[in-house]
Amino acid sequence: MHLQNLALQNFKNHETVDFTFSPVINCFTGNNGTGKTNILDALHYLSLGKSFLNTADVLNIREGEPYFSIRAEVVLEDKIDVLTLAYEEQSKKIFKKNDKTYGRLADHVGYLPSVMISPYDSNLISDSGESRRKFLDGVLSQMDSTYLHELITYQKTVQQRNALLKYFAKNRVFDLDNLSIYDQPLANNAQYLHQKRTEFIQDLVPYVQHFYEIISGGKEKVGLQYQSALHTQAMDDLLAATIEKDRQQTYTTAGVHKDDLLFLMNGKPLRKIGSQGQQKTFLISLKLAQMKGIQDFTSKKALLLLDDIFDKLDETRVRQLIKLISAENFGQMFITDTDPARTENIVRQITNEAKVFHL
Repeated sequence: MHLQNLALQNFKNHETVDFTFSPVINCFTGNNGTGKTNILDALHYLSLGKSFLNTADVLNIREGEPYFSIRAEVVLEDKIDVLTLAYEEQSKKIFKKNDKTYGRLADHVGYLPSVMISPYDSNLISDSGESRRKFLDGVLSQMDSTYLHELITYQKTVQQRNALLKYFAKNRVFDLDNLSIYDQPLANNAQYLHQKRTEFIQDLVPYVQHFYEIISGGKEKVGLQYQSALHTQAMDDLLAATIEKDRQQTYTTAGVHKDDLLFLMNGKPLRKIGSQGQQKTFLISLKLAQMKGIQDFTSKKALLLLDDIFDKLDETRVRQLIKLISAENFGQMFITDTDPARTENIVRQITNEAKVFHL
């Protein structure tokens, strides 16, 4: 599976652009502000139906225009699928495959998996646990449609329970029987999510270590630790134990929506002991491990979107990284860079099939 072409209309700073891609490596070069990252964001839209920057759809319409559209042809073994995504201000986003509109965005997630490596990845280390949960859920949702369904159901149920807790507080009443209606549904969903997260992290750790050693040449031992109250307590027991706290805070204070990931180096928190270079290398290794996990579980090769990769690594390590990705046969790669000569020099040493687009 690979993208054959991409056409954008009124998407961010692009009025009308059309690209025909290499199935191997594609590079977008140009000065800052020319829209290189916006092209990767369009590919992210095709994969997950939303911007990787988490901006509202309306903010991605070119200034002065009423809509944006993204169109691409996806080459499979025996056919070509056409994906189109369009959004008009104050209207519903429309996502189609071969002229058939998706009833739910969740029905598309996983069809065209992708992995983004960008300067924003540092937030995974510095931000709260919410960023790391989103990363974990994003990976698993592309691999397992049941996981995505369980996650959506769980999140909706938590919202409903929180709304009831706020209603109780506002009206100075409390009805435990009414609140307990949500306990079993939450427990069922939480058990599945916790199990899949646990299994995935166990599988991911060896890959992270493997790629870290190759990219860095270092001997540090890196890993991940999945932190969850469900390791030692069932979800329904957690809800019962935190009921008074939930009443005071007016939201559900315990559950898999509070889980976290701890990034480790030599058994200690990476955030505290890792240098900037070590942290960058760890994050890239984590994303490559994500690609390997998707490939192993789904037999699909995810699109790899490398945004401003030279911000993370020096030229030697970038060359080593791209060689590694090509050798692993991960799939189609998209790279942005401000220096055309540097990019051409690296990719031409690896493959003659690369395409470089100057913006």
